[in-house]
Amino acid sequence: MKKLLALILALTMLLCLCGCQPKVENDGSQKTFTVTVVHRDGTSKDFTYTSDKTYVGEVLQAEGLIAGNMGQYGLEIHTVDGEKAVYTEDKAYWAIYEGEEYALQGIDATPIRDGGVYKLVYTLA
Repeated sequence: MKKLLALILALTMLLCLCGCQPKVENDGSQKTFTVTVVHRDGTSKDFTYTSDKTYVGEVLQAEGLIAGNMGQYGLEIHTVDGEKAVYTEDKAYWAIYEGEEYALQGIDATPIRDGGVYKLVYTLA
């Protein structure tokens, strides 16, 4: 019994660490949300979008606000609003926030919430 519980706990932790989350169903409704970009120099800029898409990353890529590469855990954001941050090159990355909380998943797995506020912050490691 203890081995079974340990196995279940290990699998649960593995799923959490991998960022595996159930997909959100798209109900087709239009949702409006805001993204604040905080650049390296501390300046910020707000962008507001209305979309029937499911995930924030889908909209931001389609609108050209973000660009990057697919990595092991989803989209690795390299450029936001024309500013580049690539960890392997400059030890910087784009931190993702939902409201004021650090996001628990990547931008391409972050569901759009009507009235939602998201933030992309240039961050040095």
